[in-house]
Amino acid sequence: MTEAATTTTNPSRISRRFAELRRTGDMGLVAYITAGDPSLAATEQFVLALANAGADVIEIGVPFSDPVADGPVIQRASERALQSGTTLAGVLSLVKSLRAKTDVPFVLFSYFNPVLQMGLEKFGDAAKDAGADGVLITDLTPEEGGEYRAIMSSRGLDTIFLAAPTSTDERLAIIAKVSTGFLYLISRTGVTGAKDQLADELPALARRVRRVTDLPIAIGFGISQPGHVSVLGGLADAAVVGSALVEEIERAGTVEAAAQALAARVKLLKGAAVAGMSRREPNA
Repeated sequence: MTEAATTTTNPSRISRRFAELRRTGDMGLVAYITAGDPSLAATEQFVLALANAGADVIEIGVPFSDPVADGPVIQRASERALQSGTTLAGVLSLVKSLRAKTDVPFVLFSYFNPVLQMGLEKFGDAAKDAGADGVLITDLTPEEGGEYRAIMSSRGLDTIFLAAPTSTDERLAIIAKVSTGFLYLISRTGVTGAKDQLADELPALARRVRRVTDLPIAIGFGISQPGHVSVLGGLADAAVVGSALVEEIERAGTVEAAAQALAARVKLLKGAAVAGMSRREPNA
């Protein structure tokens, strides 16, 4: 097995959560929403609803004007958030407010441009002060992320990288080595968005990743239905659900209705995650 990222003597909130899931035999649910859609105040209600409904990790998306990896649902959410005046500084303030109200692990999900504009040192300090637990930069590769990883690590922040179906075994080993907290495995090529079926190649891809890392594996992109999550119980440590949740916000008529819909969807998906663990492959 290729050497994975070195863990610290003080495991992060993310690592502790996955360790607890492993002890209890449960599969985790990672929930994504775009901050500021339709407002930061609304996002605070949504995050608390997700946490209370059983989400194990919450990815808080920083809206960006050119979200090339995102499908139409999240693109529209980013547009609405930017129109409402959402900034990276505002998202960090939101995380700080939320940290006083919940202990759920937070991952800041962003493109590199907003972070670079703020400055890596300033961003790292602010993320740590806010109580964030990890950072996922969608468009940053391991080769370009040395300084970023060093700065985040020095602040106790996990650095999560994406692995794709097109990644070679050698590439997967590199991604595993620089990732901490968990490894995010993209279930299929293309942009984010709910799909009816998971890729047929996903089991083989998950096994390839298992061979190169002991990190928890979270599988996302296209995960939207309880059946998807149940199937992943045999492959992954967590399912990542994003577009399906963002779409609940888009469809709801009010903030209160959206919060209720998010909670209901997460409870349904988390139930499928627990049920799906009976499918876990030996030594997975």
